[in-house]
Amino acid sequence: MTLSVLAMKNAGPCRAGFITTRAIGSATIRNRIRRCLREIVRKHQYDLREDFWIVLIAGRDAASASYRALEDEWLRLAKRASILAP
Repeated sequence: MTLSVLAMKNAGPCRAGFITTRAIGSATIRNRIRRCLREIVRKHQYDLREDFWIVLIAGRDAASASYRALEDEWLRLAKRASILAP
């Protein structure tokens, strides 16, 4: 998974976009991954700093990853990008 972050002035709450390409698998698999990522970001939305736009790009390994593995990867990337509120 790849995380891209863009700082925006006075943008308010964090916004997130999700990209899943056809290389990952069928539409069913891509939609499942997007639903999981959406739920993970929703679950941690109050932990995020404001004024950021986020784009998550799912890799091929996301198709076989569990929800917990995706969440762990999200938290690792968010901490590394310093978008989690202190």
